[in-house]
Amino acid sequence: MADDRRADADRRADLQLDQPSGTRSFAQFLNFNPDAIGYYAEKIARFLGTGRYLAIQTIIVIIWIAINVVWVSMRFDPYPFILLNLAFSTQAAYAAPLILLAQNRQTDRDKVQIEEDRARAAQTRADTEFLARELASLRVAIGELATRDFISRELDRLAPPDDDAAARRKKERKRKREQQARDNAPD
Repeated sequence: MADDRRADADRRADLQLDQPSGTRSFAQFLNFNPDAIGYYAEKIARFLGTGRYLAIQTIIVIIWIAINVVWVSMRFDPYPFILLNLAFSTQAAYAAPLILLAQNRQTDRDKVQIEEDRARAAQTRADTEFLARELASLRVAIGELATRDFISRELDRLAPPDDDAAARRKKERKRKREQQARDNAPD
């Protein structure tokens, strides 16, 4: 609460015109936020590259020339249109650095994006290599596992000979092997 009162008092003191606001040097005056300048430069550069801008500029030039050629009483820039050329030169003088600034910012964004892509690609490669190693180890482990046929043969071998179920399983396996041999036999 006391901090709020102090902040309000400081704000009121800043608004008083009879109090000196402090001196600012020229260097402090020129201390701009480069991101803000770059942001607005990009907006201007994007606008300068649109058909809307070209249409507006064309309309302004046609009106300018019409006023200076047709309406004699309103002439402010006679035929060589020196003022119009000056306006175009000034526009070009500001447009070129703004476009370059926008391109530099885009280049910086592209560099960051490339670094992120490289990091993502490296992570993807590491993940892929890990999964390949895991898959290879699973293949090796599966190769060492006992198969269903192996287990059933071992059970049949260990089962007593008078067991009917074992005899039926044995006949069924024998029939399957014969069927597979017939299917695999050359014609």
